[in-house]
Amino acid sequence: MTTSTTVPVAAVTPSPREPGSRGARRPLTNLLGYVFSAPYLVFIAVVFAYPLGFAVYMSFHDYFFTAPGVSVERPFVGLANYTDALTDPAVRQSFVNVAVFLVINVPLTVALSLVLATLLDRVVHAKAFLRVSFYLPYLTSSVAVVGVWLFLFNGGGIVNRVLGPLAPDPTWLINEHLAMPSIALFVTWKQLGFYILLYLAALQNVARDLYEAAATDGASRWQSFVNVTIPSLRPATVLVLILSIITGANLFTEPYLLTGGGGPNGASRSPVLVMYQQGIEQGQPGYAAAIGVLLVIGTLVLSYLSNRFAGGDNT
Repeated sequence: MTTSTTVPVAAVTPSPREPGSRGARRPLTNLLGYVFSAPYLVFIAVVFAYPLGFAVYMSFHDYFFTAPGVSVERPFVGLANYTDALTDPAVRQSFVNVAVFLVINVPLTVALSLVLATLLDRVVHAKAFLRVSFYLPYLTSSVAVVGVWLFLFNGGGIVNRVLGPLAPDPTWLINEHLAMPSIALFVTWKQLGFYILLYLAALQNVARDLYEAAATDGASRWQSFVNVTIPSLRPATVLVLILSIITGANLFTEPYLLTGGGGPNGASRSPVLVMYQQGIEQGQPGYAAAIGVLLVIGTLVLSYLSNRFAGGDNT
């Protein structure tokens, strides 16, 4: 015969947390988190949020710079700056140019950095030397590297000598059809080391058991790469996509130095270069700000689409 024992309600009712308990320390932990995050939040507000908000304000006004202490009227013009920007052939051409750049640069960056990172991850000897070698162009000053690039790709450069009769005429950087693709190849080569390191870091988190299981099932190295490596690196791929899109949207130094300010005939002029020419050289900062806002919107849209379609459910 079994007897049942009734447990008092007070025995199962959780008691209030004592002052020294874990729950009581949570507000203090949250406060410390806010304190340690505050410097970075201030940095974001000062360096990014305020300039972006001020640029939006400028884009709706006939804004121009004056000497300190001089107060002038800057009338509200509504969408006039945006209308002028969207109907300006030079601005539209600059957006087409950066689209050409992204079509070439982004796929090359993702494919080459992924393949090279996978190969470097398998290297046993001289691994550190190879990683530094790929990363070195990224650290080198753009001005110095541009000088080497001009030496290689000018009319009498080494590349044209090797190609001989196959060399384009006019040559690479003064050819309307090849100027922007040449710049895209240059930026891909220069930035590649950074993205390789991103993929190498992501490869360390891929479980080796997955490769062993694939090998047990008879998968080749190519099949393991396609079915294990690429899906496992999807978050890193999304990051590389977004960063390379942002890099292309901010393109300025390379066309400014390689083609002398966006030539020939504006074939390599980027939106940021047009902003510099309009806002600084021609004294129309409100108009330049409108171009910048349009560029930010386009970059955000492309970044969202990259995250949406490349990231899937893993990001």
